[in-house]
Amino acid sequence: MGEIMHLNDLKKLRRFKDIAGTLVKYGFDEVVDRLEIPGADFLHKIGPADTSLTLSERIRVVIEELGPTFVKFGQIMSLRPDLLPEELLSQLEKLQDNVPAVDSEDIVPVIEKSLGRPIVDVFSEFHFEPVAAASLSQVHKAILRENGKMVAVKVQRPGIVQGIITDLDILESICKFLDQQFAELQCYDLPELAVTVRRTLMQELNFKNELNNMNIARSYAKQTDVHIPAPYAKYSSKKLLVMEFFDGVKFRDILPAAECDKEQLARQGLQTVVQQILEDGFFHADPHPGNLLVSSDLKLSIIDWGMVGRLTEQDRFMLIEMLTAVVDKNSQALVDSFLQICRTRGKQIERKPLERGLLTLLDSYYALPIKDMDIGGLLTGLLSLLRDHNLRLPTDMVIMIKSLVTAEGSARLIFPELSVIEELKGSVHRLALERYKPGVVWRSLRNSFVAFLTVQRELPRRLLHIIEKIEEGELSFKFHLEKLEQLVNTMESASNRLTTGIITGAIIMGSSMIVTTGVGPFIFGLPALGVIGYLMSVVLGLWLVITILRTKKY
Repeated sequence: MGEIMHLNDLKKLRRFKDIAGTLVKYGFDEVVDRLEIPGADFLHKIGPADTSLTLSERIRVVIEELGPTFVKFGQIMSLRPDLLPEELLSQLEKLQDNVPAVDSEDIVPVIEKSLGRPIVDVFSEFHFEPVAAASLSQVHKAILRENGKMVAVKVQRPGIVQGIITDLDILESICKFLDQQFAELQCYDLPELAVTVRRTLMQELNFKNELNNMNIARSYAKQTDVHIPAPYAKYSSKKLLVMEFFDGVKFRDILPAAECDKEQLARQGLQTVVQQILEDGFFHADPHPGNLLVSSDLKLSIIDWGMVGRLTEQDRFMLIEMLTAVVDKNSQALVDSFLQICRTRGKQIERKPLERGLLTLLDSYYALPIKDMDIGGLLTGLLSLLRDHNLRLPTDMVIMIKSLVTAEGSARLIFPELSVIEELKGSVHRLALERYKPGVVWRSLRNSFVAFLTVQRELPRRLLHIIEKIEEGELSFKFHLEKLEQLVNTMESASNRLTTGIITGAIIMGSSMIVTTGVGPFIFGLPALGVIGYLMSVVLGLWLVITILRTKKY
């Protein structure tokens, strides 16, 4: 565990031991043992918290106890159904980062430092009791002095950044170590997840990114009835975000007996996310029921734009082909789409078993009544099937699927009878035809023609350069074989030990022959050359044994 144990910052080391103690507490002793933590024997004396919990439940509880960074790690992992099993995903989706609010005497300095002036100079009224509090920030209501409008003030918790950076460093080291030490965890690509968490968290900690996301979302939403709160850039900064306050009820708080058109609200919420994904290519990454608000006049608003996804035009065209194959139940076209989009994970793909698996999955869902059919379960099943066949979708594609699954869950929360397939079918077929509009076709032809001219201009020069290299004998081919360097080092080590063993044996035999001949000079009554040979063989033998024991390769 060299990479972790070389941390010379005492605070990081103390935090690392706290993490190890929590792992032991919930039964992850083997992980701690492999980390080779000093004082691990003492940690093993900690009694288990609850032995009745399942493995997935214990993972969730550990993450919750370890705090904001690890909670965010779990939440981002829950967006990767292509990597994680369904049981673990369901537990990660339960992660809560609600924490007690920061006292006003601690939060006011952060606000005033970000504003560059006292609160009373900007807000005629400020509610110090927050309306929401999470691990990274909390939100207060206030009234702007300049126009008398109600606003939401999102402020970052004081001192949160340094603690998160410390945890991120430890998290990346642990993920790399687990990936190296546990072969069964390599399919989850923990190092990549840790890098994704760092990138996402650092973006979320800079509220200017969220402000920019809100402005982009508002530009796309102008042609719709969906409301995106307007941010106030002149009062916002990295640690402070001032935005329009939307007075509404969250989807999850809409009462079953509420008198409103729930079907219309559910359809609007789902269609909004579908439009963001398939038409705009810019979408909310987590449209759960807490981020969807409904006003008293049934206007829909989407809040919390810290995490978003983006799809290029080519991504959306491939996605439309995939969804068209799903709604048309075309397994062959679906296989073609997946093989075009996905990356392999080192093994050859067998097309026929994959197609049979897809057809079985589609049949199982299309056999259900429309009211019982859910696109979320179907897409999650598709990702699980891809994982079994060593295929992996690009990250933004997976986030898109997770966003669609979450939007469907939010819509069905208030109107369970919603037919998601029917809602998707019209949009998918309409957008599939739009790919062949004259403007789109002309743009594609123009781009292809420009690319062809570039290649045509560069090709003669590149061919001439290759020919020159061949004539000068400087052309070489470089092959990279995975794990080859490790294999070479292992073979060199083994051969060195074998050679040392042979030499040691030869010295012992030669020394024994010299001792039996009685040839002088003598030491302690024995031939000197024989005694020196014995001593050399003892030293070489001890060195060989110690080396084997230290590397634990025995």
